[in-house]
Amino acid sequence: MGKNKSVIVVGGGIVGLSTAYFLKKAGHRVTVLDKSDITSGASFVNAGYLTPSHIVSLASPGMITQGLKYMFNSSSPFYMRPRLDLDFIKWAWYFKKSSTKAKVKQAMPVIRDINLLSRELYEGIQASGDLGKFQIGDKGLLMMFQSNEARDHEMEVVEKAKKLGLGGRLLTKDELKNLEPNVEINAEGSILWECDRHTTPPQIMKRMLEYLVEHGVDIHKNEAVTDASVSEGKITEVKTNKATYKADEVVFAAGSWTSDLSKKLNLKLPLQAGKGYRINMEKPTNITMPAILMEKKIAVTPMEGFTRFAGTMEFSGINHTIRKERVEAIAKGVEGYYKGLQIPEEAKSNAKCGLRPVSPDGLPYIGRPKNIDNLTIATGHAMMGWSMGPATGKLVTEIISGDKTSMDISPFDPQRRF
Repeated sequence: MGKNKSVIVVGGGIVGLSTAYFLKKAGHRVTVLDKSDITSGASFVNAGYLTPSHIVSLASPGMITQGLKYMFNSSSPFYMRPRLDLDFIKWAWYFKKSSTKAKVKQAMPVIRDINLLSRELYEGIQASGDLGKFQIGDKGLLMMFQSNEARDHEMEVVEKAKKLGLGGRLLTKDELKNLEPNVEINAEGSILWECDRHTTPPQIMKRMLEYLVEHGVDIHKNEAVTDASVSEGKITEVKTNKATYKADEVVFAAGSWTSDLSKKLNLKLPLQAGKGYRINMEKPTNITMPAILMEKKIAVTPMEGFTRFAGTMEFSGINHTIRKERVEAIAKGVEGYYKGLQIPEEAKSNAKCGLRPVSPDGLPYIGRPKNIDNLTIATGHAMMGWSMGPATGKLVTEIISGDKTSMDISPFDPQRRF
């Protein structure tokens, strides 16, 4: 049904490229438009996790209180810069309304399902050989803690996850040492999530781009979408700073910028950019296990050729300003967990950031808005864009092809009420 359509995908991050990949496989003609050169941004600087274990959405009870507490400390893990911005104030209000135990519980099986679907699709892409060999580490993910409070918090998640068929287990200090014998860890223990995986994002992004170009997907870099014309409930053309395009279908997968694009079509899409930072250390660290340092909310990933330290959630609008104090907080946090590890100044000065699109309830927007028949929205994945990228691309392809979707997409309705 509905194969061989022409489709414009706006956005060249993991969601946009995964969408282009599955659309091409389904027999559609695809054009990708991105305002950057597709070598940077959230899809390149994230921790590379595939995380079915992260079933608790960002919008959970107490997060706003935590944000207010951190508001005037710009090196804190969760930072909201005080500003008079109506969109941000509305979003914060919706976020607060979404941060209830009932809503978090409702979202858990949905987050699990889309993550498991995505993990399966990553493995399928790897098995197909389309992108050659790429890293999917299957050692699981450690949630390392230094305090009983952090341990108890994660054990509560383990209990909830068990009911959803996901296993996490508590490791003692000695068991942790056996898993990571060549580094001295300053932690009381860890929870190990065996369902999680880790990857090297720049490697996959580069291969995905090469594959798409080789297979006839038109990729237009450094081309920003400026407007779109709508007639009789359909997008008739998409305008960029360089050209005008026509297509049967349009996908908005432009991450944190999707909200601005939607406004041009009179669509309200509550979305805020959550900035994350990464430090890459090329010198060997002997770290072999991906880990989240719970008290500091820092992710550690052994990638191909380097170790990545990533973290922080900074709500300060759309900007790529790198705050040195936040980079320093990541470095100090890491050094506080791995004894003897010192992050070189050069690695810190080469730190990069990316903007994650955060919806108020922590669930992505995937689906068609009611009043535009040929538009599909795919954004709002918060910290799990990398984890959910292929699943989103697959679901968008099924929507456009008129096929039954691989999972129920009603929780992702882009026009849901908060």
